[in-house]
Order: sequence, then structure tokens, then C-alpha cells
Amino acid sequence: MRFKAPKTKAGRRDIGLPDIVIEALREHRRAQLELRMALGLGKASEDALVFPDIEGRPQAPSDVSRNWGLKAATLGIPEITFHSLRHCHASQLVDANVDIVTISRRLGHASPDVTLRVYAHLFRRDDGKAAEAINAALAGLSRS
Repeated sequence: MRFKAPKTKAGRRDIGLPDIVIEALREHRRAQLELRMALGLGKASEDALVFPDIEGRPQAPSDVSRNWGLKAATLGIPEITFHSLRHCHASQLVDANVDIVTISRRLGHASPDVTLRVYAHLFRRDDGKAAEAINAALAGLSRS
């Protein structure tokens, strides 16, 4: 296992997290710190991993996938791979009408073109909003 730079500059990014995720991460960090103190290891370094193995090293991808599958089963979440969570997230953003540039940045795609090629099928084919926008623009012209 090794760390390397992302494929593109877009791969390094800041993303906003929902409050529930932030709270869960804080609780996880608190539990990690308590365990380290109980084991006499002291405070973790600033660059410590969020979800390391028991030795503090990166978990093997197969372990992450297996652990996700076990946790998902206990929560009653339908069978879905860990990597598929990324696609579920993108699908939910499309469904919530989040703009394509924001989705692309959040996923770390090099450009929105990449995002559109992968997720174009999810965008609604109803152009009713386009018609409404034109109606509003033309209604504004007739008042001038």
C-alpha cells in the first residue's frame, strides 16, 4: 500500500460534509484518542489516518470493502459495494438538481465533461424547466 498524488489537480479538493457526518467523524476521532490513551500511545500525529488498521497503517482495500459489506448488512442496507457509494452519491446529487460543475468538483473529475459522460443518463429528459425559463424571459419582454 502506498500513497501517491491524484491523477489530476481536481483530485485534491475540499468538500462540504453534512452535519451528521461531521458529528460521526468527531465521535470516531474521540474514540480513537481514548483508545490510544488507554494503550499508552499518546496523541496521534496531525497526519494520522482517519480509518487505519490496528497498527495505524492504511487498511487494505479488500478489508475496507469487506468491513463495509458487513456493516451494511447489519444496517439493512441493500447489497452495494463500497465503491458504488460514490455512484449513489453522484446519482443523489443529480436527482437533487445540483449543478453539473459542483457535482464534477465534488467527485474530483478533471472536468464536467467527464461527469456528463458517466452520469448523463441520470438527467431528466423533461425540458419543462427550459420552457418555463423562456416563457418568463418572453413575458418580461412584453412588459417593456
